[in-house]
Amino acid sequence: MMTKKELPLRKLLKFRNAWVAWGVFLVSVIATILLWQLSIRLVEDRTEARFRTQSLQLRTAIEERLLNYEQVLAGSAGLFAVSGRVTREQWSEYVNKVDINRYYPGIEGIGFVERIGVRQMADHISSVRAQGIYDYLVRPLGKGPYYYPMVYLEPGTDRNRRALGYDAFSDPVHRSAMERARDAAVPMVTGKVVLVQESVDEDQAGFLMYYPVFQGGEVPEIRAERRMMLAGYVFSAFRMNSLFDGIVGLISPFLDVRIYDNGVVSRDTLMYGSNLGSLENDFSFEMSQTVSLGGRDWLLQTRSTPAFDYLASDARPPIVLGSGLAISLLLWLFALALIRSRMIAQASAGRYRAITEGAANVTLVLDEEGHALYASPSSKDILGFDPDAVDQLEFDQLVHADDWSALKRGFKDAMAEPGKQMPVVRARIRDAQSRWRDMEGTYTAMLTVPGVNGVVLSLRDLTQLKAAQSELHRLAFYDPLTGLANRQLFRDRLDHVVRRCRRSGEPAALMFLDLDGFKRINDTLGHDAGDELLCQVAQWLQGCVREEDSVARLGGDEFVVLLSRISDSDAAGRVAESILRRLCQRIRLNEHEVGVTVSIGITMIPDDSEDAGTLMKYADLAMYRAKEVGRNTYQFFTPAMNIKAARRLLQQEELATALEGDRFVLHYQPKLDLASQRVIGVEAFLRWHHPEKGLVSAQQFISLAEETGLIIRLGELALRQACIQVQALERAGFESLKMAVNLSVRQLTDSGFPDLMRRVITETGVSPDRLELEMPAELLDEDPRLVRELLVSLSDLGVCLILDDFGTGSCSLAALQQLPLNVIKIDHRFIRDIPYNVSATDVASAVIALAHQLHLTVVAEGVETMQQLNFLKSAGCAQGQGNLFSYPLDEDALIGFLIRQYEKPLIS
Repeated sequence: MMTKKELPLRKLLKFRNAWVAWGVFLVSVIATILLWQLSIRLVEDRTEARFRTQSLQLRTAIEERLLNYEQVLAGSAGLFAVSGRVTREQWSEYVNKVDINRYYPGIEGIGFVERIGVRQMADHISSVRAQGIYDYLVRPLGKGPYYYPMVYLEPGTDRNRRALGYDAFSDPVHRSAMERARDAAVPMVTGKVVLVQESVDEDQAGFLMYYPVFQGGEVPEIRAERRMMLAGYVFSAFRMNSLFDGIVGLISPFLDVRIYDNGVVSRDTLMYGSNLGSLENDFSFEMSQTVSLGGRDWLLQTRSTPAFDYLASDARPPIVLGSGLAISLLLWLFALALIRSRMIAQASAGRYRAITEGAANVTLVLDEEGHALYASPSSKDILGFDPDAVDQLEFDQLVHADDWSALKRGFKDAMAEPGKQMPVVRARIRDAQSRWRDMEGTYTAMLTVPGVNGVVLSLRDLTQLKAAQSELHRLAFYDPLTGLANRQLFRDRLDHVVRRCRRSGEPAALMFLDLDGFKRINDTLGHDAGDELLCQVAQWLQGCVREEDSVARLGGDEFVVLLSRISDSDAAGRVAESILRRLCQRIRLNEHEVGVTVSIGITMIPDDSEDAGTLMKYADLAMYRAKEVGRNTYQFFTPAMNIKAARRLLQQEELATALEGDRFVLHYQPKLDLASQRVIGVEAFLRWHHPEKGLVSAQQFISLAEETGLIIRLGELALRQACIQVQALERAGFESLKMAVNLSVRQLTDSGFPDLMRRVITETGVSPDRLELEMPAELLDEDPRLVRELLVSLSDLGVCLILDDFGTGSCSLAALQQLPLNVIKIDHRFIRDIPYNVSATDVASAVIALAHQLHLTVVAEGVETMQQLNFLKSAGCAQGQGNLFSYPLDEDALIGFLIRQYEKPLIS
């Protein structure tokens, strides 16, 4: 058989040998390219037709919608023709029945402009104010003799109420449309305007449609009579985005659509833009149409976008190209195969070679006596022996004594069955450096095959494979950082101990360990220091237990210890005490000396459970109990812990459901200036509307919210609702009140809190100086640098910063001096013992004096008696709150309380 070496590819591909194959390939490629170009053209034609269809449908839909809105306006004008005089209530009832929000999206409101003479102005304003529009004024005031103020505008939203009294005729754009509508007695449309209802330009153009209303309801024939008999106009105010987004999104969601006023393409005349793509460069198709309405022409410009091109794309052209090239290649290979077969058939017969020269295996050819005749070149790379000197090797000296008999038996079996490949034989073979290498091989007797004439032994080196398997085993069952058993291996060991305990009744113990304060070390000193600490803890733990016991790392700073045999729970407690003593020490990390403590939970096997998963859960619960009682201790599992955990899980589910169901409200407790007894602000308290328990105070669920992470969403909800309430109080006339919002350490240390604060202030429009953020004293236990950066960023927003619960925790004078605080609040536990506890009065007096020296305002919370109030006033406390003044109130009760307080005379 001719081999690849005897028939090289270069020779096979020469043109004189393979011209037929190249010709077939060239013809196939040309046909493929022609079909590919044809399919591309067909797809482009279909895409262009789809673009034009959507553009035409869009124009038709716009014209139909505007015609419908014109009919709505004509119906409004007909109301005056029928009734003569339409009251505000009749107008509101009519517009509500029309239900523009549901059936006519885009209409900001439908209103009536009344023509008022100069002499009628005072009576007109008095009449409108008598109808409940107390701040009604005609603006701007010109020279007359007639004014055209907006008298009615429904729906009666706050935005629309701002437009009442506006004299649209004073604006040239409005005046042009109104005059044309009056003279022609048909509806007319204004040019591009910013609606007067908008407080600022919201990057959304608007326009108005005016329909004239004449005295008597009939349209005069002569233009001069029309000008004399004009009673006013009914009008509709439109916001372009609200009007056209629905149409564009339904008909042509992936076209870039822009509408220009008067057919002029410029930024100033742009009425609407969908902004889906770049109208300057990136488009395939373009179409311009004119939409005429109300005496104005709009230029409707549509262009395709990359998204439209992508959705309109067709997979058939690349399929045609790919399939054609693949078929061409297959035809070429098929032709080459036929040519190669012919060339081989014509060539002279070659000899067989059974010995491979690959580098992965060592191939040996042995004679009938087992002596080596040939060795493949790979034997040099794998075993280090020269293949040309293979006849000098003594194989019985190179093969391990325990494996030599198996090799000889395989040789004899191969000799007995020529041509058959024998089963795999494993052996250890010594290489040139006298190292044992694990190998496996097979014998095949080929004594009668020309060119071979021997027994072929093919050997494969397993040394690297076994090393890789050993490494995989280590990675699969051992923690790469500490070298301890990982979760999977420990679970296997725990299952084995549980089965043994079940059979023998001999007890064992499972310990769950968690390092106290590890997160703080990791965050402040870095992950390298945290990893070094974990490795040291792993060594300490292994030194605290016996060799038959197991220590594992589950992940993070969680470790488990399995005491496989133990006499009773007292013995387990002694081991736990030994671990506590060993781990409760200081260690130097990154030039810093840090303390290490651990909390341990213990469960007994099989007394507590005979299920491995349940035992892990029980030990975890006991560990959390150890943290609750003060850390650096151990706790045995009790059934009460399981009940508590189940109850806590139920509370967590209820809390999450309540958050999704919007069952949280704010109550507000007034804060008074103690000197004048006037309300200067309120503090917001979160309440949960529980379906069974009624109103639940935050103290009963806030710790659970912090543990589960729900505090972030709850905090944002409370902050937004408080900002909205500030706006409501301002509209009610209480413009100087400040709103205090309580924050938790978990909220404040969240990396996204400053951005959340800016976003809420921007979206609600609240003035930052009306907000007070109350931060717990525990915040000062966090990293001082991070705390300062946080408070500086919040102070830069303009909000007031209050340190709550002052006098508890680790508040330091250095922190008070370095942080941008405005107010400190004395903890209520000091206030409640005044004046009966001398220590409490001394602390309160000292805090007030200290605050005065630091130029900080002092607020006392929990004031409930007149004795407490008198003491605080005499000590110089500026502000106070508590049940003596008012309990926390809901929104309605708060407004009533504030009204009563502001009616009281000032205390001199």
